[in-house]
Amino acid sequence: MKMYREHEKIQPYMSLFNLEQIFADAASLPFQLREYDSDEYVLAEGNELDGLYFQVEGLTRVSSSVETGKSLLLRFCHPLSIFGDIELIQKVVVQSQVQAVKPSKFLFIDIQTVERNLMQDYRFLNELLKHLSYKLQTCTAASRINSLASVEERFAIYLMSTRLPKEFGKEISTPHIPEIASVIGTTPRHLNRLIQKLSDLEILCKKRKGFVVLDWERLDELSNGLRYD
Repeated sequence: MKMYREHEKIQPYMSLFNLEQIFADAASLPFQLREYDSDEYVLAEGNELDGLYFQVEGLTRVSSSVETGKSLLLRFCHPLSIFGDIELIQKVVVQSQVQAVKPSKFLFIDIQTVERNLMQDYRFLNELLKHLSYKLQTCTAASRINSLASVEERFAIYLMSTRLPKEFGKEISTPHIPEIASVIGTTPRHLNRLIQKLSDLEILCKKRKGFVVLDWERLDELSNGLRYD
């Protein structure tokens, strides 16, 4: 991780995302610009939160460990995303792993500054509320679908959600079978069997390194009109 404090490195991102508008006095805040290489961890599950991270460049992978020791993919994040908001409000340790998929950059504010200067800033709290409510909405929708729908339905819902995605559809979109399996709550082996079944039905066409959808209408019927987003 590389860290910068120079105003000329930070200000372009402040302007690009209009971040001055979400703080009562942005000029007084000791922002840092943090750069992470591909595969580098930004936040590690179980660690104490050291501050708030505003993703301003790159792509990150958010996952959570389960009892088996495996990792459950939650979403991919693009700018502008905020990390540390849940932990800040709940006063708990970091709940999810955040890892850079591509070189990524964050504006960072240390936890002491956040607690001392921002927890009474109504502009900041309003922005935090927007991000928290979005996470609650999308996690609730995904949990409901993964709990009540069959694997076949969940796979169809996933494909329909990522075909012309809204924001959350973009966050769960991936070409990798193991990651798709993780999102819809199944195993890669089970998903590969399902892909073969749908290929036999000519809904999908199985390829060496994946698949192609042939019949979106029949896939939509399988999804029962439900979407992750």
